[in-house]
Amino acid sequence: MSKQLFDLALGRRRKARTAKDYRQHRFLAERCALDIVQRLSAVNKAFPMVVNLTSHQSVLADVAGSPKSSLPGCEHYVECDPVSTMLGPNAGDRLLVDDEAVPFAASRVDLFISLLSLHHVNDLPGVLVQLRRALRPDGLLLAAMFGGETLVELRETLAQAEIDVTGGLSPRVSPFVDVRDAGGLLQRAGYALPVVDSDTITVTYKSVRSLMQDLRGMGQTNILNDRSKSPLARRVLDRCEMLYRQNHGTAEGKLNATFEILYLTAWCPHDSQQKPMAPGTAKARLADALRTKEEKL
Repeated sequence: MSKQLFDLALGRRRKARTAKDYRQHRFLAERCALDIVQRLSAVNKAFPMVVNLTSHQSVLADVAGSPKSSLPGCEHYVECDPVSTMLGPNAGDRLLVDDEAVPFAASRVDLFISLLSLHHVNDLPGVLVQLRRALRPDGLLLAAMFGGETLVELRETLAQAEIDVTGGLSPRVSPFVDVRDAGGLLQRAGYALPVVDSDTITVTYKSVRSLMQDLRGMGQTNILNDRSKSPLARRVLDRCEMLYRQNHGTAEGKLNATFEILYLTAWCPHDSQQKPMAPGTAKARLADALRTKEEKL
């Protein structure tokens, strides 16, 4: 068995500790929930059975209203989370789930929604396959997850600060999937018509410490198995603060932090879906449509 990248049990414990004040820090989950509802409003299809894989204390219902009114054709809504205190009140069923085991039978779900959770699973390809199997033919997966540019400023400055102060380096910020890799994962998992697009959000903080405090409040701290078990030394943090201000500070004395959100849209295959034409069957030349000269390789 391959080594696990993340300590998921630690992640659940840390999220449980944030539950009391979590709503003060879930602005990114709220943004993603609204974006997903807007994207679904453009889909001309009903989704009778909807499963939200990450509740965030019922963030979707809080920002968009009742799921049965805000999600197209929703008749049965199930809200899941791996942490019991993150399950909030909603109009549907609530279900405590494992991070990497999808507890639904094959061809049971019309729509899976995932809000900022897929970046912290050890077997992302395996989870995507499980979700595709649980979808009905022509069912939809719509997920928001952190992308590769997330916290790029913190990753760079914290690494440089640790090298400058200690002469060594330990992993402090989780790796994230980039746009191209996400699209490839969906294709390999057997989805049809996969689309991945990116939304970059810049948040300003007064200090590195306030950024880290917000990440703790979100439940998005370092849970890498290879993380250093020692607390971050104050000298390293002070050096990081100085480098961060030099390289990513604003004219107002604030610090910019980037959060890249990848939106994954993919369908369970069905005969009614559009399919690419077989090579050599086109009746018109692309060069003619573009009014340009075709150069042979």
